Amino acid sequence: MQVKNIILGFSVMLFAMVCSAQKKLRSQTDYAQEISKTIMHKWPDSLTRLDGKSAGWSYDIGLYLEAISNVYARTGNKVYFDYIQKQMDRFLLPDGQIKFYKQNSYNIDYVRNGKAMMYLFERTGEQKYANAAKYIRQQLYTHPRTSEGGFWHKKVYPNQMWLDGLYMGQPFYAHFSKVFNQPENFDDIAKQFILMEKHSRDSETGLLHHAWDESRQQRWADKQTGKSPNIWGRAMGWYGVALVDVLDDFPKDHPQRKTLLEILNRYVEAVAKVQNPTNDLWYQVLDKASKKGNYPEASASSMFVYTMLKGSRLGYIPSKYRDVAKKGYQGIIKQFIEKGDDGFYHLNGTVMVSGLGGNPYRDGSFEYYISEPVIQDDPKGMGAFILAANEVTLIK
Repeated sequence: MQVKNIILGFSVMLFAMVCSAQKKLRSQTDYAQEISKTIMHKWPDSLTRLDGKSAGWSYDIGLYLEAISNVYARTGNKVYFDYIQKQMDRFLLPDGQIKFYKQNSYNIDYVRNGKAMMYLFERTGEQKYANAAKYIRQQLYTHPRTSEGGFWHKKVYPNQMWLDGLYMGQPFYAHFSKVFNQPENFDDIAKQFILMEKHSRDSETGLLHHAWDESRQQRWADKQTGKSPNIWGRAMGWYGVALVDVLDDFPKDHPQRKTLLEILNRYVEAVAKVQNPTNDLWYQVLDKASKKGNYPEASASSMFVYTMLKGSRLGYIPSKYRDVAKKGYQGIIKQFIEKGDDGFYHLNGTVMVSGLGGNPYRDGSFEYYISEPVIQDDPKGMGAFILAANEVTLIK
């Protein structure tokens, strides 16, 4: 009996030591660099879709390249910069014209990659990047708008503002306006966030519904408010990342800066309240974590972590949200990150897409949101995770 107890005690002690070692290894791993390496290994020349074909002018690319640029800023490892340049050069003709970009489609998603063009112009001085950025900027001069001046999400989605669109358009618009000295644009930039909150905010939870239809004509739109019926995690994530990034370029003396900071503080307060206490993550349908079929989602969780860490680091929001974000980050590592047999780290648990309308028609129901495929190494999830993981390394 005594021998059994000794063996049992030794086994428990050994298990505890292994767990402690694994936890220490996780805490020492630079996951921002590891997932960046995975991206560069998977897509050395260009992002490829699940069917193996190269992606076109896709916002996914702009997201993960910006995330990798943050890793480059921290590490100084030029392999990251070279990768960013190579990925963008694939789209450019010598004069700065952009392959696969159709300006008259009036798709706000197409604006996103302009931020990468600005990044390359500022660091190389090459005119082709400035020309490309200016061409993308032209879209916003004539992009269709709601009666109050909000950008339509796409021409094929008339009268609609989506949370996603704030990330797709405003960080580029703000940075372009700062670099090329167009201060008059910042009223317009602030307006986009103000309108989106005004029309999509849920009065009970403070969370923002995925989209708003000014015309109330869409089947998914509430006939009184125009809101879509549910609160999608990644859509909320896009809005927060957009807001905290736009503040980088928004003039400190602009009268609407205070308004944007107030919106950000309302936003993080609402997001913190729906962090699931059992795993410290956020769910696909944000306010219905306990509903059957719902699940924790990697890209949304990463975006919330990034927004809170960056916002607290820069003094935009109270420091208490740093602790919320750190718990969320550990939840992501525990549930979604794994090291594969190929020697690379991978991110599980990202929903591939969620939208509204279209053909086949997406009705915005809870059942719709939980029906979309969840995959490994989705570029949106990986980009969002790198943003979050890199912010973790900046915590003092």
